[in-house]
Amino acid sequence: MSNPEILFISWQGGMGHVTRDLAIVQALRKVAPHVKIHWIAHPQAARFLRQAGETLLPECDRVADYNRIGAQIIDDFHLDLVKYAKLTDAPKRQNARLAEQVQTKYRFDLIVGDEIYDVLLALADGEIHLDCPVIMIEDFISYRSLTKNPVMRFFAFIKNRSLARSVEKTSSQIMHLFVGEPEDVPDRRFDYFLPHCRDFAHKYYRIVGYIVRFDPQAYYDQNAVRQKLGYGPEPLVICATGGTVAGKELLELCGRAYPLLRQEIPDLHMVFVYGELYGKEPPNLPHGADLYSFLPNIYEHYAACDLAVIVGGGTTSIELTALRKPFLFFPLENQFDQQCYVAQRIARHGAGVRMDYRSTTPEQLAQAIVQNLGRTVNVGPIPFDGAQKAAQLIAREIQA
Repeated sequence: MSNPEILFISWQGGMGHVTRDLAIVQALRKVAPHVKIHWIAHPQAARFLRQAGETLLPECDRVADYNRIGAQIIDDFHLDLVKYAKLTDAPKRQNARLAEQVQTKYRFDLIVGDEIYDVLLALADGEIHLDCPVIMIEDFISYRSLTKNPVMRFFAFIKNRSLARSVEKTSSQIMHLFVGEPEDVPDRRFDYFLPHCRDFAHKYYRIVGYIVRFDPQAYYDQNAVRQKLGYGPEPLVICATGGTVAGKELLELCGRAYPLLRQEIPDLHMVFVYGELYGKEPPNLPHGADLYSFLPNIYEHYAACDLAVIVGGGTTSIELTALRKPFLFFPLENQFDQQCYVAQRIARHGAGVRMDYRSTTPEQLAQAIVQNLGRTVNVGPIPFDGAQKAAQLIAREIQA
C-alpha cells in the first residue's frame, strides 16, 4: 500500500485508553510515515485528540459515550456491572454499526480499536461486516466474578463464553494485541468448560509489553520537572481520578485527610484532578485546594510529585511504576479488572500500595500518605516499549 488509510477507534473508557492509543500512533508514524490516521472517539477523548492535532471524522458526533452511562450507575465508589451491561447493550450495538458505516463510507485499509468488544461481538454474530483487517488492543483476558453470588458468577461465565467464542470465530480477521506481560494473563481457565487463558493468549494474542507515552528516563530528575511546572520544594501529593467520573468520592476522602496532613506537614502541597463529571457537582474539598478538571500531560506532574493517590486504573498505575513513584491506589469496587488484574500486576512489580475505599478513614489515609511520602521505589526491568512493538505489528499488517 502506498498511502494506507487507518481508522483508529478510541471510544472505550477513560483517558488511559486514548493516551496509549495516541502513543501507538506516534510510534507508528516513525516506522511508517506514509500512513494516514483518522479517528473516531468518545467526546472527552476527541477533545484530547483535537488538542494533539489529530484528524477526527465527523462521525465522532454519533459515538455512544459509555462514560456517560457509567456516570449514571457509579455510586459511592461502586460499579454495578450487571446494570452497566444492560444499559450499554444498545449503545454497543450502535457503535458497532457506526464502525461498519464508517468503513463503508471511507474504505479504510485497516481498523485499529482499543477494546472494541462491541465490534468483535457484532462481527462474530454476523450483525456487521467489515471488509478490511482489524487490530484490537486489550489489557485483560477473561472476566471475573468478585463474589459467590450465583447471578454474578453466571454473568461472568456468559461473558467469558461469548468472548472466547468471538475471538475464535473472528481470528482470521482480527489480530489481538495484549498490553502487558505474559504473567499478566491469568494462569487459569476462562471459566468451567472454557479454554485456559494463557494457552488461549499464546494462540490468539500478540503480547507487546506496557505502553507509556513518554520516555521514563527523561523524567527521573524530579527537581528539573518541578522547575518546569512551577512547583516549589515543598512536599507534593497528586490526587487524581484518571479522567472519568469514577473517583469523585476518593478525592473527597483525600480532601478530608488534607487538614490532618497539614498539621504534620505544614507546607504540604496537594493537587486534585477530577476529570469529566457529566453534570455532577465537583468534589467537595477544603477551601484553597488546588483543583483541576484536566491537566495536560499529567504524567509530568506525577514525575514531580512525592506521592500520588489514584483510582486503580491500568494506565495511570503503569505510568507511576515507570516513573518509580510511590502511590496509593484504590480499586473501584466491583470493577474486576482493577480489583484483580491491575492490583495483581502492581503487587508483582512491588510498586503501589493497595487501599480499600470503604474501610479507609481520613486519619488512616493521612497516615498512609505520611508513611509513603517520598518512599524509594525499586522495580525490576519492565518492558515499557509496548507502543513501539504495537506500531511495528501494525506496520507489518498494512505492508502485507
